[in-house]
Amino acid sequence: MSDKTGLLDWYFKPSLLLRILAGLALGGAAGAILSYSLPQDRLNEVIRWIAPFGDIFIRLLKMIVVPVILFSLIVGTASINPARLGRVGLKIMAYYLFTSALAVAIGLAFAYVAKPGLGLNLAGAAGAAAKPAERPSLLDTFLNIVPTNPFDALARGDVLAVICFACVFGVALSYLQSGGDAKIKANAELVFRFFEGAAEIMYKIVAGVLEYAPIGVFALICTVIAKEGTRVIGPLGLTALTVYLALLAQLFVVYFIFLALFKFNFLRFLKGAQEAIVTAFVTRSSNGTLPVTMRVAEENLGVSRSISAFTLPLGATVNMNGTAIYLGVCATFVANAIGMPLTFAQMIAVVATATLAAIGTAGVPGSGALMLLMVFDSVGLKMEAGSAVAAGYAMIFGIDAVLDMGRTSMNVTGDIVGTVIVAKTENEIDLSKWTIGKDG
Repeated sequence: MSDKTGLLDWYFKPSLLLRILAGLALGGAAGAILSYSLPQDRLNEVIRWIAPFGDIFIRLLKMIVVPVILFSLIVGTASINPARLGRVGLKIMAYYLFTSALAVAIGLAFAYVAKPGLGLNLAGAAGAAAKPAERPSLLDTFLNIVPTNPFDALARGDVLAVICFACVFGVALSYLQSGGDAKIKANAELVFRFFEGAAEIMYKIVAGVLEYAPIGVFALICTVIAKEGTRVIGPLGLTALTVYLALLAQLFVVYFIFLALFKFNFLRFLKGAQEAIVTAFVTRSSNGTLPVTMRVAEENLGVSRSISAFTLPLGATVNMNGTAIYLGVCATFVANAIGMPLTFAQMIAVVATATLAAIGTAGVPGSGALMLLMVFDSVGLKMEAGSAVAAGYAMIFGIDAVLDMGRTSMNVTGDIVGTVIVAKTENEIDLSKWTIGKDG
């Protein structure tokens, strides 16, 4: 191997997490210095040169959202073999979808009480008022989920309609893959491989876009704080606190109740699952934690491999309880920050979008930030470069890595809870592993 060092090694060698946090800190410091040291006319001139670097980041994110949704959801739903969607599949899917929807509601409830972002008035910080969004009725929200023209929905970036079409397409593809006709099956597998390859390409593009994230975050945060001053720091801290309080409620209330209903000891569960929970917190990747998750489920919690080999990989793809909480809180923060608090109909749209989008979201670091863009679109918060919504998103993205650790940990915890419950209903669990004081 060559010992030569590249010109940009100083930028790429540190972890992405550290670079984003550095971009956040440096952008905040630079914004504060500019805000308090320059007269208004000179400040506006400097911001005019800094802002485009943040606008590029926003445009890159918007570029990848719809393709990621389409390809990921088709692959995610088509990967669920109909032959396995029998009793076990229905049980685990019902659990995953119900707890995801419940998690969004919990996030919205905590955000409704804490009201993060309220009074922040980011419209001025972005240099333009938030674009008025049509607030659809509850009935229209549900009707608009089904597209009349899926290609038009793709072109317009109609997220709910794209999600619906991708799920229908993926399910149909799954049935064809498992069909009896050899020719149809071969064609279906070819189509699946195309979308699987397209999804992998998009994940690679996402990874590339995220490499630019530290620069984009620096520019966006610098612009916001230069215009608004340091008063934005408090609301951002409140948002992070609200997310973690809601995550704790999901763990100690929702999961506790689910385990208690099936007569599992909650403390024994935490002891058995702790290695996977901590690994998820550190790596911020459900997929990366999967080998550890499967091992602790089998060795520490007594789940049969025939169950865990199906439910846990599926959960890493479709079960995003922690991410759902994050989406509820952060969507509320941005809506409040731009002076357009969510209506009840919009909250329902958030629940629907987050629950459905979780089916295809990649279990990799940063995927929740892309889902947040989907949620924005579903409630009419259009993120354009230089807009108030973009300013609010920049603030959230700046601390996304910190939030990602908590939400990924909760995603994996939810997968394990669902797995042990389904295993017990199928008599596929060694209950001796749940004896108090049992080593594992």
